[in-house]
Formats: sequence, structure tokens, C-alpha cells
Amino acid sequence: GANEATELTIYEALRLNGTVLQPGTYTLYTIPGEDLWTVIINENTNVWGTIYKKENDLVRMKTPVRNAAAPSESLSMVFRPESDGTTLMIGWDKTYIEVPFKKIK
Repeated sequence: GANEATELTIYEALRLNGTVLQPGTYTLYTIPGEDLWTVIINENTNVWGTIYKKENDLVRMKTPVRNAAAPSESLSMVFRPESDGTTLMIGWDKTYIEVPFKKIK
């Protein structure tokens, strides 16, 4: 957006798309597409505006777009607990994506 980038803080090591993320704070970016969204976890924090450094990406993954049961007028995020971790659900308008974070065994 036009302001500070969205940050994600995790409190235990989690696996995302084959990469282990250690406890800490990261910046979360998305690139929405019609059928796929690109989800990016970047190690830079306290990022203002559109400042972005691709070389600091820790995870970059594509996730399929799903149809939402009801539209959301603003970008919304919620975590859904899972037996093996948690899923970050990001929704906007009539679509949403799921970003599965898995516990380290």
C-alpha cells in the first residue's frame, strides 16, 4: 500500500513452501493475479511505502485463487489453526488465498 508494509511475526520455527522461517518479524508482500497470487516473505522490516528489495526475499511462492463465500470490501487476513500448523487466509473482493505454515517436527 501507500503506507507501512504488512509485517508478520512468528513465535516458533515454521516451514513455508519448503523454507524454514525462524521466530522473528518479516514483511509480507503479495502480487495478486487472476488465477494465482505470488506470496513473498522478505527479511526487511519497518518498510515504508513501496520500498522493496527482492534480494531479501526468503520465500516466494504462488498460491491458487479461491472463490470466497462472501465478498470482502477491504483486504482481510485471518489465521486458521491446523493440527500441523496454521493457514493464513488473505481475502479481497470475491477471492481469497491460503498460505499454509507448517510446524517443524
